[in-house]
Parts: sequence; structure tokens; C-alpha cells
Amino acid sequence: MADFRAFCGMRPVAGRASQVAAVPYDVVNSEEAALLAAGNPYSFLHVSRPEIDMAPGVDLHDDSVYAQAKAAFDRLIAEVPLITDKVPAYYIYRLQMGDHVQTGIFGAASAVDYNNGVIKKHEKTRKDKEDDRTRHVMTLRSHTGPAFLTYRDDEKINALVDMAMKRDPLYDFTAPDGIKHTLYMTTGSESKELAGLFAAIPCMYIADGHHRSAAAARTMMECAPHNPHHTGEEDYNFFLAAAFPASQLKILPYNRAVKTLNGRSEAEFMRELEEKFTVRAMDGAFAPSAPGNFGMYLGGKWYSVTPKFDTSKLGVIEELDVSILQDNVLGPILGIDDPRTSTNIDFIGGIRGLGELEKLVNSGSHKVAFAMYPTTVEQLMNIADAGEIMPPKSTWFEPKLRDGLVCHNF
Repeated sequence: MADFRAFCGMRPVAGRASQVAAVPYDVVNSEEAALLAAGNPYSFLHVSRPEIDMAPGVDLHDDSVYAQAKAAFDRLIAEVPLITDKVPAYYIYRLQMGDHVQTGIFGAASAVDYNNGVIKKHEKTRKDKEDDRTRHVMTLRSHTGPAFLTYRDDEKINALVDMAMKRDPLYDFTAPDGIKHTLYMTTGSESKELAGLFAAIPCMYIADGHHRSAAAARTMMECAPHNPHHTGEEDYNFFLAAAFPASQLKILPYNRAVKTLNGRSEAEFMRELEEKFTVRAMDGAFAPSAPGNFGMYLGGKWYSVTPKFDTSKLGVIEELDVSILQDNVLGPILGIDDPRTSTNIDFIGGIRGLGELEKLVNSGSHKVAFAMYPTTVEQLMNIADAGEIMPPKSTWFEPKLRDGLVCHNF
């Protein structure tokens, strides 16, 4: 059963949250982070991407970078300031992007649950990224970026969340990208009831934030041996997470753009493709409206591409649209044997639209692009339940959670 508990969060004083809140460190590069933080000394990007305040070209894993992150964090604590609540609480987090609204809960997730599979994963992690996040967390002694968790809907949790949102929020602002962020704090009685309800949930799933979660488990393993009175209740055994009911999540497609036809002409590629797929020319830009169908942009034209073979008997991994494309087109025809390492493929988040695919192909930098139907939350959970690993770049969640709204110190 899940151990997802209230905690004493550290957060910006009222009125300053909009200045502090920032996109996650891993959705922007150094140049993009610098532009977003320009003119705002209190953007959390000064903490999560500290290289933006250092000499260009600095090694991102140099000791000085982590020292800069700590200095920036200490400055925010002192100058914003960031305050620490005296009573443990959950923080209800509501995001609105256009017509889409999702409401989750900031809480302290258990690193033991991560190690024991109560928090289920569906991605492999890379050691270098784990190393970086662990060192960042240990240097700050704080989990500052939330892992994004989901769970199968629970009506009692939903009802408590609705009750908490009837009072005035701690923060309510619209970020420059148009996404509205609202944060509420639970009362003592609500926190106690929520803890009991989460304790009855058999498992939670990582939607996004596998490296944050892995780093949290490593943080616990580093801290525990240095505490002769370790009990398992210490703050270092837990990490910041935002948990959302599965029905509210919005997954956008993760599209593909390929730089080469692997020595084939467009006509030769089409002939091979049509051996396994029905290919139909479309009048304009085409995004699939159901699983088992792809949009393809080739030679200035859009096509609908549908498998001729039966996909109903495929396994939980093989039935994914991203797997069907990889196993039958990208690998055997276009030579993208390992999409994790190939330099001939780019992955384009669905938030950028079909126009981005057209632009890449029309520019000549890419030869063909594929518009995908989004992987579903149910597919993600089924894969995690089966202990399987999802193919790379299968999901793109929007809206993105913000760093800096609440921190979990230890």
C-alpha cells in the first residue's frame, strides 16, 4: 500500500510564487533556461539550471555548478523569502491549460515504495542523469522538482480535494505560457484523512520523473548509513511528488522525424511501406484520431498509414503505436535500430503541432515525419503492472508541473 504523506513544505511567500515558479529543468536546455529567467533573479531556473549564471561552456557536472545551485537556492530562501510551514500538510495543485484542467496533490512519496515496486516505473534510467540529480538533491538537501505520479481514480480522494479547494488558495496565477497554476493547503483533519486513503491505494505509477525518483532512492541510501538512529521516518526517506488521478491526465503525441530514407528514393520507400501498411493520400495535414493509425508527411504530402496485419494479438509493448512504427518501419526500412542512440531521428513533442513536422521535412533536414496517436494512461499503467519498459519517447505530458512552488527539505 502507498505511503504518501503530508510534509512541512518550503514555499514562496504569498504574492511571489509567480516569480519563483519555473518549468522543469529537463524540458529546456541552457540557452532556453537563460532566456526564460532573463530579468527575473528569483526564477527557480537559477537553482535548477545554475549554469545560466556561469561562464558559457562550463561543464554541467563540475563542482562549481552544484555550488552555484546551492548559492542560488540560499539566496531565494533569504530574499523571496521561501518559508517553511510548521504543520505537515498536503498541497492541492490545480493546473489549467486551455479547456483542460487537472488537479493533483503535492505530498511526500516513499523511497522505500519506489525500491519495492509500490511506485511502479515504465522507463529505464541513465546513470549519468541519476548521478546529476542525486548530487543536486544532496547539495541542496532538498527535493525541489516534483516527480509526477498517477494512480487509479479514488472518489473519496476526489471529494476531499474538492473540499480543500473551497477555501482561498495560497497562490493563483497564470504563467507567461498561459497555463494557470493554483495551490491550496489542506487542514490537519484533511491531511489525516488523505493519508489513510492513500494507504489503501495498492500502487502508484511514475508518469514522468523517473530520474528524480531514482535519485530520491539513492539519496535515502546515502543518508541512512550516516544516521546511527535511523528509523525510516526521517525526511530523507521521502521525496517530493505530485500525484494526479489517471482520468485527469493529458498525454500528447510524441511524433517522429527521420533524417534519411536509408538509401531509398521516396518511391522505393513507399513500395516497401505498402507491403505491410495501407497508405492513403490525404488532402491536408493529418493527425490520427485513434490508435493503430499514423499520419505521415513525405515529399510535401500527408498520408494516412494503417497496418494491414492484425495488431490485436500483440503484447502490451508490441501493441503500442510507437512499437508498431519502430518494429515495422523505423528499424527494418529506415535503419533506426536503436532510437535511443540514433542520430537520424528526432522526437517532437505534440505541443509543437503538425506544422513543426512539415517545417522539418520542407527544410530538407528531414526526409519523412510521422504523426502519432498518443499513448494512453491505461497503456502506461498496464506496462508498468507487467514490469515491462516502455519504448523511448512514448509519452509527452502537458501541462508541465512547475518547480519551486513547494520544496521538500531533509
